[in-house]
Amino acid sequence: MNAHSASGHEHGHGHGHGHGHHGTDIDWETMATELENKADLQLPVSRETAARLRKLLGAGSTGSGTAVRRILDIGSGPGVMSCVFAETFADAEVVAVDGTPALLDRALARAERLGLGGRVVVRHAELPEGLTGDDGHGEGGLGTADLVWSSKAVHHLGDQQGTLDALAGVLRPGGVLAVAEGGVPMRFLPRDIGIGAPGIQARFDAAQESWFTAMRSELPGSIAVIEDWPAMLGRAGLTGVGSFTSFLDLPAPLDDAARAFLYAHLTRVRETVSESLDAEDRRTLDVLLDPEDAAGILRRPDAFLLFGTTVSTGVRPRR
Repeated sequence: MNAHSASGHEHGHGHGHGHGHHGTDIDWETMATELENKADLQLPVSRETAARLRKLLGAGSTGSGTAVRRILDIGSGPGVMSCVFAETFADAEVVAVDGTPALLDRALARAERLGLGGRVVVRHAELPEGLTGDDGHGEGGLGTADLVWSSKAVHHLGDQQGTLDALAGVLRPGGVLAVAEGGVPMRFLPRDIGIGAPGIQARFDAAQESWFTAMRSELPGSIAVIEDWPAMLGRAGLTGVGSFTSFLDLPAPLDDAARAFLYAHLTRVRETVSESLDAEDRRTLDVLLDPEDAAGILRRPDAFLLFGTTVSTGVRPRR
């Protein structure tokens, strides 16, 4: 698996990420800068999420809770959330797990910049096979952990329930599996933007959902499942399942970093799903991507950024 967190991946993850053609393959290394930029934008949400998970685990409480010594970030990408966990859980080793070596290099570099070197380690692994293979340290696969985190990664594997079962299986008793999937789709433009037909974001969404459905159908061993994530965590043998949603809300006018992220997002829309749009919407998309046009995403004053990320959690019974 090459799938990454952008909160993680992101997530407002979006389903139109490809690498310059209209297929459903994803070149994660090419997307590295975009992934890291988006994760940086989401840092307030990521820190809020880590704090909520800390509270759920009871870390730091006297006489109760789970002492968090080891965390697995599954599909870590450039390691932004891995570093947030290292900051939040001061006594834990955080293992960034990903299938793209270049992104793991970014994770290590980021940890060093933040003074977290030695507390954030990386592991190259293709999943789900990498969870149970020999890790060279006397434990199967990636070893066990008190917290397993995965953001926008499980949906890139054919058997989503099987993957959750495997992730739950590496939890230590009392440990928590937290999976960021679903949420509220990203919004960044008014309904009527003054060019083309109103409601273009809804049409982008429809095209991206078609892309996503095709991507899922092409995955090895793809199995259709009702994506009720708390119920799926329950079927994985976890208890106390639930969910919470955190919102990133950046009002207009946006700063340069947020605009650059949206420009990259719209570029990906054009690369992956523009053939599904009609001629008028393609023309509108070209205007939005024109850096010199006042109606383009890099210059228009009404662009904002709003989306919600839903995290589903479950606890491994102590016995």
